[in-house]
Amino acid sequence: MKASDAVLTPIHKEGHRFIAAFFAVSLLLFYFIMPALGWVGLIITLWCIYFFRDPNRFVPTTEGVLVSPADGTVSAVVDVVPPAELGMGDEPRVRISIFLSVFNVHVNRVPAAGKITGLAYVHGKYLSAAAEEAGEENERQLVRMTTEDGDDIAFAQVAGLIARRIICDLSEGDEVARGDRFGLIRFGSRTDIYLDKGMTAAVDVGQTMIGGETIIAHRA
Repeated sequence: MKASDAVLTPIHKEGHRFIAAFFAVSLLLFYFIMPALGWVGLIITLWCIYFFRDPNRFVPTTEGVLVSPADGTVSAVVDVVPPAELGMGDEPRVRISIFLSVFNVHVNRVPAAGKITGLAYVHGKYLSAAAEEAGEENERQLVRMTTEDGDDIAFAQVAGLIARRIICDLSEGDEVARGDRFGLIRFGSRTDIYLDKGMTAAVDVGQTMIGGETIIAHRA
């Protein structure tokens, strides 16, 4: 991601109030308290603009694939039982976990075109999002969907050590397109995706993901 993206790309609506607040505090520090602290406030304001950037993406049109739901680094590709809250059975499926640092774009995107068939919000802990157990113990938003190819998949927004707000704009019954924006997590987090049994992971641990662009899985 280029540094210029912070000013050349749109800013997610969730960031507007934070940017305005930090900028206002910076002005107060500059003119009424201590100019040196004003510079600190300005740096924080610029970082906030960078954090809430929402760049456009080139979504692949290849049939039968899923795209990454988030920017970040693949931290795990494992076989696990999907979240019980979504009623997807107790047979293990491939779960791909993506860790988002505070420097990644945090706008989340839908992995495939299809219909949202279930949502569940689970209150939990705030362990490091990089920890394996975070997917089962941390606060998280779970989403289940049926893709246009008939695959039954799920994805999850998982809060992290300093993340305290998960935003999901989806509702059950929504018809979505591959790469659609659907939410955001503040500030540092993880996103998981659970594949259908007929799908194969197309990424490895350590690989960098671009949300809405990187093909993360495909039909076997």
